[in-house]
Amino acid sequence: QVQLVESGGGLVQPGGSLRLSCVISGSIFSIYGMGWYRQAPGKQRELVAYITSGGSKNYADSVKGRFSISRDNAKNTVYLQMNSLKPEDTAVYYCNAAPEDFGSWGQGTQVTVSS
Repeated sequence: QVQLVESGGGLVQPGGSLRLSCVISGSIFSIYGMGWYRQAPGKQRELVAYITSGGSKNYADSVKGRFSISRDNAKNTVYLQMNSLKPEDTAVYYCNAAPEDFGSWGQGTQVTVSS
């Protein structure tokens, strides 16, 4: 069974930065595309960035140019560097396989952008 543990969230002012991390266990990490998803209150979960097993990256238009996804296969870890944060980036952030998820989710990490 896959286990996903996200960390790195917090409270940050608009224009600030955060780096999220996600450690994945219980799977052959390197063969999967991995992504970061977010869910804001009252909204559906959305995929904001993903990286293929070969390292190609894709971003939602809303975060393009501000967020950067990366992975370290040796550490079974995927990262999301978030810069120039906006209040509308406030959400719980989750990692999972992408574009199709594993079917189970971690607890996520809360990101709040507010002055």
